[in-house]
Amino acid sequence: MFLKKLTALGLMIALVLGTGTIPYAGAAPGPLGTNAKASALIDVRSGRILYSSNGDTSMGIASLTKIMTAIVAIEHGKLSDMVKTSKRAVGKEGSSIYLQLGEEMSLLNMLYGLMLRSGNDAATAIAEHVGGSEEGFVHLMNEKAVFLGLEHTQFKNPHGLDQEGHYSSANDLAKLTAYALKNDVFAEIVKTRVKKVPNPHEKWDYSYTNKNKMLAMYEGADGVKTGYTKKTLRCLVSSATRNGQQLAAVTINDRDDWADHSKMLDWGFEHYPLKQIANKGQAIAGYPFVVGQTFHYPIEKDESDAVQSKLVLFDTATIRYALGERGSLEWYMNGRKIGAVPVYDAGSSRLNLPDASPRAIQSLADFEKAARNDGRAVLMDSIKKVLDVLFAH
Repeated sequence: MFLKKLTALGLMIALVLGTGTIPYAGAAPGPLGTNAKASALIDVRSGRILYSSNGDTSMGIASLTKIMTAIVAIEHGKLSDMVKTSKRAVGKEGSSIYLQLGEEMSLLNMLYGLMLRSGNDAATAIAEHVGGSEEGFVHLMNEKAVFLGLEHTQFKNPHGLDQEGHYSSANDLAKLTAYALKNDVFAEIVKTRVKKVPNPHEKWDYSYTNKNKMLAMYEGADGVKTGYTKKTLRCLVSSATRNGQQLAAVTINDRDDWADHSKMLDWGFEHYPLKQIANKGQAIAGYPFVVGQTFHYPIEKDESDAVQSKLVLFDTATIRYALGERGSLEWYMNGRKIGAVPVYDAGSSRLNLPDASPRAIQSLADFEKAARNDGRAVLMDSIKKVLDVLFAH
């Protein structure tokens, strides 16, 4: 294996991309404050946390819990399955979509009730259906938290009602949200303002209106979830997309969350826009290779000298070499790896393929991570996702 380390971003662009420097706009980031007990802001595509205040402190998160409930249900359940409402689900206190005992609703429609109306009855019914029991589903939630590296998170229930030992942190919720938003089903649900669902009891449909006011208040808003209990007070995760960049903001215990989220998202879009670091098909100076995929990363204007690259060439005996990859162009910021793109021969047929979708990238990342762990169930689930992506039409 051959390594080649370049110096800084300006030199990298000159050698690899054949241009001078990346243009930047705006001044250095000014101070950002909120009224929240804890807060975080993340770039969804890269997973880079752009801002954090008290972000690793574990605390109650109310119905932000349902972000994990939804993504676990989507990944482990079958959306067309009919979920039957139990006595335990009907009797769940707090916010509700008013399911009746024995009522059946598709898992997909129940997920809309979960995320738009924050139905605790829906959360319980979903958990019992997908996990076999509420306790079994909570085990899946905690297994997923470990898999995602959420070190300040532990779940005790699928709805978020206050319970000893049930907690997360602003940074963990930001990471979880960035992961969940790469799932097409999850992303579609949380951006929906109003959802009509068949009502088995009446001639008229149920109508679920999203409680997330950011969808109407903020340009480009496309998610995610509100939360409140008397103990945790107001909690909110919001997301928005502008100029191809999606950000997600998190606040816990914030009396002015709508205003704070608008301010946080504005700050992120202004100071950390996505920059094109490498362009698909561009030559690598000194080698008969080209960059195999466009790479973007959110970079503040004073960070250019912190970005470095490393070209890793593969041994000719490896499977990846046989599949057409000649190496990997890795990117680092302050010594921490921030991304990588494949390297191909100039004129390779693989350059004609579209860039991997966020879903495909996430699935492959899940597979590589699971392959390093001992959890056979998680590994097999990841293999299934990779196959689904590879053979999806």
